[in-house]
Amino acid sequence: MSAEQNAASFRRLIEVGFGKGDLGVVDEVVSPDCIERQRGLKGGRDGVKDTIATLRGWFSPFSLTVEDLAVDGDKVWGRCRARGVNTGSIMGRPPTGQPMEIDVIDIGRFEGGMLVEHWGVPDQLGMMSQIGLLPGRGSAPAR
Repeated sequence: MSAEQNAASFRRLIEVGFGKGDLGVVDEVVSPDCIERQRGLKGGRDGVKDTIATLRGWFSPFSLTVEDLAVDGDKVWGRCRARGVNTGSIMGRPPTGQPMEIDVIDIGRFEGGMLVEHWGVPDQLGMMSQIGLLPGRGSAPAR
């Protein structure tokens, strides 16, 4: 597949799969044995679907959009923007109702038009701070 096709598949996974919750996109662009390099996440199509469901359970509405995209050979690099309001329990903590907007850096490696390896770096500290899960002013009460 061409670099342009890989970029289009990456964008579709981020914006339609994650951003709109269309799990069918995962079957179209993710290899069944995709290797996940982001700490705490499972690999393969089921792992990607679980991640989408988890994020959409934590935040409603939830969106993920591509802000910047670069392609180098078989790798696609994206700076993405996640947005949502915390309406679901995270790590056993009740929802805070607070909004978040963070950057996420994603790198995908493609073979034959399918995502075969993923690295992700979301601003988890920023997310937790914005929704009030860190100690300090405006934080949700500890359990």
